[in-house]
Amino acid sequence: MSERSAAPGALALVESLVNTLDLETGADALDTVEGRGRFGIAEDAMEEARELRESLRVVLLAHAGHPPHRAATPLGALLSRAPLYVSVDERDGSAALAPAPDGRLLSRMAAAVAEAVAAGTWMRLKACEAVTCHWAYYDRSPAGRGRWCSMQVCGARAKMRRYRAKEG
Repeated sequence: MSERSAAPGALALVESLVNTLDLETGADALDTVEGRGRFGIAEDAMEEARELRESLRVVLLAHAGHPPHRAATPLGALLSRAPLYVSVDERDGSAALAPAPDGRLLSRMAAAVAEAVAAGTWMRLKACEAVTCHWAYYDRSPAGRGRWCSMQVCGARAKMRRYRAKEG
């Protein structure tokens, strides 16, 4: 959908998971072995992965000031189940939350969110305003007020709808 560059750091993982579902076509990359493999999702963990994806989408819509597109499990409730630990770098003593060694997607997402919050980038990851899109994108605009994943596609469609409504 978007011509934007990927989100920075661990947010790229969050953005990538949310964008596994194309709302316009209904295509879900998690339906494929390759799509699941990109995230290390086992067949029996699909329900949890989809629940996490939609909970993330709701939060990203909120970051952009949009209401949720459908009901979802609160992200905080999901992430509270994620095993994390404090990793300490022996060279410089810096510390960060890290995913548990089991490699579960939920744990990796919780660590990515924690990293983004610490870096001050979490609120810039948003979901497109277009109801048929809701694609995740990283808002690099100076004021942080981006509304669409693509100005050329979703933004242009919205502006055309507004123009036609005024003309009609």
